[in-house]
Amino acid sequence: MAETIITSETPLTSSQLTPPSRIICRVCQKQFLEYTCPRCNTRYCSLQCYKSHSLRCTESFMRENVVEELRQLQPDDNTKQKMMHILKRFHLEEERESMDEDDSTLSEDTIQKIMSGHQIGFDDLSAEEKKRFQRAVASGELSKLIEPWDPWWLKPSARTISLSREGTQLIRPLANQEPVTCPLDGPESHLFHDVPRGPETPLPPVSKLSSTEPSPLLAIHLVDIIYSYCFTLRLYNGDWQSDPIGSAMVVISLSSVLGESGKPETVLEALSHCLEQTCSPAFRHIGGLQFGLVVLDDVSSLLLLGGTVLVCLLCDLQRLIQTAEGELKSEQPRKSKRAEVRRKLKIAERKTYFIMCWVHEQLGEAWSSLSAMVKAEKLSALEFASNRGETMRMENKGETRNKHLIEEVQ
Repeated sequence: MAETIITSETPLTSSQLTPPSRIICRVCQKQFLEYTCPRCNTRYCSLQCYKSHSLRCTESFMRENVVEELRQLQPDDNTKQKMMHILKRFHLEEERESMDEDDSTLSEDTIQKIMSGHQIGFDDLSAEEKKRFQRAVASGELSKLIEPWDPWWLKPSARTISLSREGTQLIRPLANQEPVTCPLDGPESHLFHDVPRGPETPLPPVSKLSSTEPSPLLAIHLVDIIYSYCFTLRLYNGDWQSDPIGSAMVVISLSSVLGESGKPETVLEALSHCLEQTCSPAFRHIGGLQFGLVVLDDVSSLLLLGGTVLVCLLCDLQRLIQTAEGELKSEQPRKSKRAEVRRKLKIAERKTYFIMCWVHEQLGEAWSSLSAMVKAEKLSALEFASNRGETMRMENKGETRNKHLIEEVQ
């Protein structure tokens, strides 16, 4: 018996929903429908048809999602103070550059409120002020007012870190200070110190964490993880606490080991993936290859500092991931995508802890040779780029082994 194909505009009835009746998509008129738009009741078959059936529906859906996300962002006092400081600096900078102009981004009334300590939100601005403020954000003028962050691993204090034989912090915080631990503590707790604190509890031997011998490729995997950590901290200007979930997503996006269960076998392969992600459309605006080469210097510097510093780095990364997990748990239940993110973060946190315990057991001589390999790969990339003298881009295809880190755009 042949199927009945229904193309009418009339609402569905119980008889029409039973086999063998089927209904054609009202958008493409090709496939059988599977979904109904909750706004206009248009019947469609796929995501592509949903996007094209009505701009009014899709745009309002996206707008409502963005508004809902913004409503859930509750800035703390520290975040408000930072924004007030930026707005004050922006006004003072604007006054210096436009002494003869009356076209100020903020009105005098708004400026007086800011200078007197009042809390000013975006909704408190006039329509014209909102337009000017948005133009300043889009042009990058506000970003120039953010004070540059000095990575903690480049500070002299990074060379004086000491941990106990069990991997714990030798110097404990004073009783009247907020303690800083590797597990969750406050989002701003480690800002009291130049260098992230190490574990508060002894690190177990790797043999107690796994019944099998550690992979001989763990040193290569460590390079991948260090790169993703340094990239994330530079991206967030050292303040990953401002957006733990976003920071954790950057980490697992950059790291094939933490985000994709990758197992690179050479330093070249590990760095190729990291640099490819750095030059991808998602992160290209940050600085592309030049930014990636700076991060390679960070990786090399951290390896030269030795295992103690690396344990503190991995403990800070674990703290970052755990904070993101905690925020995800506190959010209202959402789609299965959130559950998948939590699963990935849990796996990444376990891998980070395992490799932290492994690093603690390694001899110091191993890190200097690994640092030299990272430097060699960076020099190779620079030499290749300078010899070509052409616009470069990352090779973003399947196998990266035995290939140049960058290639000429044809």
